[in-house]
Amino acid sequence: MDVIRKIGHNEIVEITTPVLITCNDGNSTLCGDFRALNNYTKADRYPIPRIPHALDKLPKAKYITKMECMKCFHQNGVKPNSMKLLRMICPMGIYEYTRMPFGIKNAPTHFQRMMNTVFQEEILEGWIYYRSHIKKLSHITSGLYRLCSKYLVFQITKEHRDAYEMIKYELTNAPVLIFPDFKLPFRLYIDAECSQGLGAALHQRQIVDGEPREGVISYISRRLKDSEARYGATLTECLCLVWDLEKLHYYLEGAVFGVYTDCTALRSTLNMKTTNRHMLRCQIAIQEYRGNITIT
Repeated sequence: MDVIRKIGHNEIVEITTPVLITCNDGNSTLCGDFRALNNYTKADRYPIPRIPHALDKLPKAKYITKMECMKCFHQNGVKPNSMKLLRMICPMGIYEYTRMPFGIKNAPTHFQRMMNTVFQEEILEGWIYYRSHIKKLSHITSGLYRLCSKYLVFQITKEHRDAYEMIKYELTNAPVLIFPDFKLPFRLYIDAECSQGLGAALHQRQIVDGEPREGVISYISRRLKDSEARYGATLTECLCLVWDLEKLHYYLEGAVFGVYTDCTALRSTLNMKTTNRHMLRCQIAIQEYRGNITIT
């Protein structure tokens, strides 16, 4: 596939963009800087599906097919009269893209429209992302992430080996996630640990085989930033609630749900008058939701 072509010496060139060359892995990669072009490009508004939304469309799917496109944007050609806008200048000469490059403003939406046009109703998208299947994953991996710090000596200890084995175990024994029923209330279990991270589990009670059962829809978790690790227990729990609501906004917006936590001070904190900006942010964040705080 010829992605670029060299411009002849006799051609008059009015528009060029500088080239950034990245060499992180020892190889050189040409990357045009199209920021100036993007500033004058009209935005093409087209919906791009998100992975969680696509997964929620699969409750009754019988067959699920995964497809991968290599150099996906380059599958689209560029019209001859538009190639002059995609020219790059470098010491080797001037080149122009003959295929749609990465980095231009409307490339993602154009590619998504092309995929929808080609497949239409034949295929329902699906991706596998196992992070949402494992409870408190960020807590388990916190020690492994610290190994990546440039300020620490890379030394594997029993703690790291145990974390690695725990991840393997959880991947093979994680609970089967259920698909949400937006007609039923949700249960949001939140948990924050000052030295570890934030986490939550979104549950729902559904009728399965004629009996009510509570199942997991999704797990979410993340590590604490260095500044957040200095928060107190109540403030960390507030931060956890705000982050959980933001991450699970798709499920909880307009829905009836209960928030379950072991932090007894959280409920009173959300109702008290305060000048603490972190507390205020938490109070404002929950105003748009219809959830109730339940202390467990």
